[in-house]
Amino acid sequence: MAHYRKVFGKAESERMLVRKPWDHAIELKKGFVPRKEKVYSLSRDEREEVQVFVEDQLRKAYIWPSKLP
Repeated sequence: MAHYRKVFGKAESERMLVRKPWDHAIELKKGFVPRKEKVYSLSRDEREEVQVFVEDQLRKAYIWPSKLP
């Protein structure tokens, strides 16, 4: 069991994966205007949990804020 601690430990889980040649950004077509709407209906507790998750992912730089207007 001790060997799993290294793999699933906090420090290991917060490291960024090595970039691969197939990593890419999703570029939208010029003039595309995305619709702003909720995809899923969430309870207040679920929304708060999603917000905590997103803030954590932003802090770790696993995700970045959108550049869309």
